Amino acid sequence: MPTTETYPFQAEINQLMSLIINTFYSNKDIFLRELISNASDAIDKARYNALQNTEELRDYKIMIKGDKENKTLMIEDNGIGLTKEEMIKCLGTVANSGTKQFMEALNAGTDVSMIGQFGVGFYSAYLVADSVKVYSGKHCWESMAGGSFTIEELDNEETEQGVKIVLGMKEDCMDYLEESRIKEIVEKHSQFINYPIHLWTTRTETKEVDEDNVKDECDEGTVEDVKEETKKKTVTEEITEWKHLNTQKPIWLRKPDEVTPEEHSAFYKSISNDWDTYSHVKHFTAEGQVEYKTVLYIPKTAPFDMFSNSNKKKNNIKLYVKRVMIMDKCEDLIPEWLGFVHGVVDSEDLPLNVSREMLQQNRVMNVIKKNLIKKCIEMFNEIADHEDKTKYQTFYKNFHQSIKLGIHEDSTNREKLVKLLRFNSTRGEEMISFGDYVDMMKDGQDVIYFITGENKKAVENSPFVQGIKKKGYEVLYMTDPIDEYMCQHVREYDGKKLVNVTKDNSIFQEKNEEFEKHLCKKIKDIVDGVDKVVVSSRLGDSPCCLVSGEYGWSANMERIMKAQTLQSNSTMGMMMNGKKIMEINPTHPMIKKLQEGIIKNNMNEHTIKSVIMLMYDTALVASGYNHEDPSSFSNRIYKMIGLGINVEEDQDENDIVVTDDVEENNDDSTKMEEVD
Repeated sequence: MPTTETYPFQAEINQLMSLIINTFYSNKDIFLRELISNASDAIDKARYNALQNTEELRDYKIMIKGDKENKTLMIEDNGIGLTKEEMIKCLGTVANSGTKQFMEALNAGTDVSMIGQFGVGFYSAYLVADSVKVYSGKHCWESMAGGSFTIEELDNEETEQGVKIVLGMKEDCMDYLEESRIKEIVEKHSQFINYPIHLWTTRTETKEVDEDNVKDECDEGTVEDVKEETKKKTVTEEITEWKHLNTQKPIWLRKPDEVTPEEHSAFYKSISNDWDTYSHVKHFTAEGQVEYKTVLYIPKTAPFDMFSNSNKKKNNIKLYVKRVMIMDKCEDLIPEWLGFVHGVVDSEDLPLNVSREMLQQNRVMNVIKKNLIKKCIEMFNEIADHEDKTKYQTFYKNFHQSIKLGIHEDSTNREKLVKLLRFNSTRGEEMISFGDYVDMMKDGQDVIYFITGENKKAVENSPFVQGIKKKGYEVLYMTDPIDEYMCQHVREYDGKKLVNVTKDNSIFQEKNEEFEKHLCKKIKDIVDGVDKVVVSSRLGDSPCCLVSGEYGWSANMERIMKAQTLQSNSTMGMMMNGKKIMEINPTHPMIKKLQEGIIKNNMNEHTIKSVIMLMYDTALVASGYNHEDPSSFSNRIYKMIGLGINVEEDQDENDIVVTDDVEENNDDSTKMEEVD
């Protein structure tokens, strides 16, 4: 006669199980992953025992069956199984990790036959089930997550080794009995388990069958004519069968030279949901203090929302431990600037804390992260060194902002990443690296010139660039907003200092006491927004320009910061309203004329003031700054246009009057007074 015994759980079982169910797991789907992983562990132990005892290996497998009528879900394996004593020890004690103990005992060379199968993961079953039954041998363990569990001795004779778990599902978890739901979870989390996972499925099949008809009897009641006519009849048949779910094999476990590009392409599409194939792949195994297998892919094109705030997924690396997927957004595994790289990391010895979702912060994760970054940079360099230069051009076009973000954020690898940068320059259309620039530097040149701006057209027509170019120096164009932040960390390359041509720098200044004594002093007195006025040698055909301090914000940086949505105007004002430095070109005719007028005192004071203010306004805009009072600037321009085409304002009617003749005494000085 069957007997049932009741046992109390460990003292803290109620509180700890509640914590496990409500806190450790962020979603209910993982219950199936945990139970399948435990079944896989049990089969591992059965195989180990069989090999040690030279027994015949069985056809190991994991079976899943949903029963909607009885509202139960069954997960069964033919692994090592549990004795009554093991049920009491392993299922009545929380946090008794069977897998961990098995590995520790195996390494220590001790007897592994009594190691329990289940750990904390087993209790995740209560996320979806009111009651859990565990059948093994001739015993049934059962609990409803209360303060106790029962073990019943069954009538049947002892069956084949293995464990069958039957979950009595909660009312709000009936969707986990659907075949499609089970398939989805298995494909996501347990696709690469070593042993086949079979699901009991039901499908309907329609087919045509022959139907015989007998007709026509004679009036006398005898069969006068019997005619058989064959017709086709469609019938629906219900077919139930076991379906193998995890058919896809983990290609990262194979040798790299054994995997074909077609296999890589199919696998990449399966993990990335990308309709197109990958552009480059890195497949390797790390051995030593930390062992793991990895395959990394670079997409052909960058995702449109790669840097969007709405894109919460920080990276595209899936983390597996012993072929069980643990996370698909492990933020500690790879930095955000490498978020465009897709791939898989499978570790054999990554420790897990309480549940498979919560990774311990330890040196293993840090070592893996460091190596992944190293391998990604190696892959980028392989592309850059490829004989087909268009490959790197395409890669850089898609992912150059990610590399620059890496330079901004990753000080450890900054020097390596700087070598991957490419820029347009005054040399021509081909993009060049810092190394290319240094190789082509003029004799005696000890700095690298660059300019930041909104786009290529804006910077190549800048007065700063034209002057440097006329001197025979090359200027790099940096037109990405992130370049401003990147340059704060990249101060030099190969011992050559980087110089922003839009900022104040002594190498461009000339000592000219005559100009400093007269025109420079006059401009400083008239223009309130100028901190100092210097004579410059970099202006080419431009009369003047405005620059910021060497360590201040450039005009482009001011534009970028103003575009920040939540930026405070008051804060911005304090940061940006620093005095500008005005540089004048002593060889320009306009500058010479003003200098001469001030020295000889033959130019009207109003004219001098008007010309200087108009020069300042124009230089402000040409140098990339925003004018604080665009209305006054535009009014000066309109008046200059009017004077140029002999238009005078009617003071009474406030209308514009066009005159054919200009009074002789209305000389240039009077006209400039009108502008002022």
